Amino acid sequence: MIAPQLVIERALACASVDDTIVIVTDSSDATLRWAGNSMTTNGIATSRRWEVISIVREADVVRGRSGAGGTTVRVGTVSSTSVDPDDIEAVVRASEAAARSAEPAEDAMPLLPRESVSDPHDWDRRAQHTSVDVFGSLATELNVGFDGEDALYGFAQHTVDNVWLGTSTGVRRTFTQPTGSVEINGKRSGASAWVGTGTTDFRNVSAETMLAELSTRLGWARNTIELPAGRYETVLPPSAVADLMIYLMWTMEGRGAQEGRTALSRAGGTRVGEKLTDLPLTLYSDPHASGLEYAPFVVAGSSSDSVSVFDNGMDIERVDWIRDGSVSALAYPRAAAQKFGAPVAVPGENLVLTGGTDVGLDKMVADTERGLLLTTLWYIREVDPTSLLLTGLTRDGVYAIENGRITGAVNNFRFNESPLDLLRRVTEAGATEATLPREWKDWFTRTAMPPLRVPDFHMSSVSAAQ
Repeated sequence: MIAPQLVIERALACASVDDTIVIVTDSSDATLRWAGNSMTTNGIATSRRWEVISIVREADVVRGRSGAGGTTVRVGTVSSTSVDPDDIEAVVRASEAAARSAEPAEDAMPLLPRESVSDPHDWDRRAQHTSVDVFGSLATELNVGFDGEDALYGFAQHTVDNVWLGTSTGVRRTFTQPTGSVEINGKRSGASAWVGTGTTDFRNVSAETMLAELSTRLGWARNTIELPAGRYETVLPPSAVADLMIYLMWTMEGRGAQEGRTALSRAGGTRVGEKLTDLPLTLYSDPHASGLEYAPFVVAGSSSDSVSVFDNGMDIERVDWIRDGSVSALAYPRAAAQKFGAPVAVPGENLVLTGGTDVGLDKMVADTERGLLLTTLWYIREVDPTSLLLTGLTRDGVYAIENGRITGAVNNFRFNESPLDLLRRVTEAGATEATLPREWKDWFTRTAMPPLRVPDFHMSSVSAAQ
């Protein structure tokens, strides 16, 4: 298998259209599974995926005069998993053919020149890899847990993605992204509970601590309580908050808001500047956030309302989506930012919510006279994009709080909530901590959130799910 840098240079060398972008990702993936207190499978896999993005710029012809009508730009993308260098030219030609037959690109912009982006000092490096050895201490601690009374099921994964990006304008960027997660589901006497955590290298993962938390939650379920649908004061731990805030960020597209298609729209523009809450909450993405780092430049194989292939290689900086309780930014690629007169902003691959107190989840529960502790959310779906109304189910642990104590496990519910409306109604935010979202963990693991108190979380119906 030839080096990824050579794939890029050879593909660019044989390109015959106006502009070309090549992205190579070498991945290494280790997995560990267990069920019924026994290890079931583990393994390691390596792979390569590379994409050629071809851009054709055609001078329009109006009344027989070339160029009088401007330029039509078309984009084609073809991806491959081949590691045979003889296949490179064929993939480039296929991408160019796709570009020539494509519809005009609405987000067309000049590609970034080399001098406009940071210089990759480690361009010639080799790919980094993971191995099953990364799970060493985790497996040892789990084996101790397997001797306990609870039936344990779970999954651990560690992926290292090495990305190289090159363009025909001379841009060269590279980044290594380690991503890991552990989730454990415990069962006892018909009750079920879940815990999970994200990591980059597993050195900060304590299965012993996770199993202790599981045991506590399963112990709460010794007593069961049936409650009807309704609105309840609810304490949301960081994991549940992350699932809701991730969906909010995914919908913060500038073009959609400008065109009146999203919950961030308002008559004549967007809701940027609108105050959501008096709490000083700030929701942001930052590629340099400690422990949550991601590629500090755009890597896009295709365009959407929030990212553009024409921005490949562009530096990414911190974006405050909500600042001190007010909507602060929406996602705009360069073309959309130019069209709507807005600042360029790139969706992040991490998400952090700050502005709460130093109070932890346990203290927030202790300060609750009567309410619910809602530990995890599941099967979240959008009901109405114009209000960002979401629906979903509770799963693996809803608990009743009475006079500051957990008194038992409650039946599951279907909920209906809008993250935007929820932020308006939050009455308390605690200490921000790194957490793993339950619903979106397969796509998004790098989050840090506080627990939140919502005085009237809407449990719209009782669910029979167990």
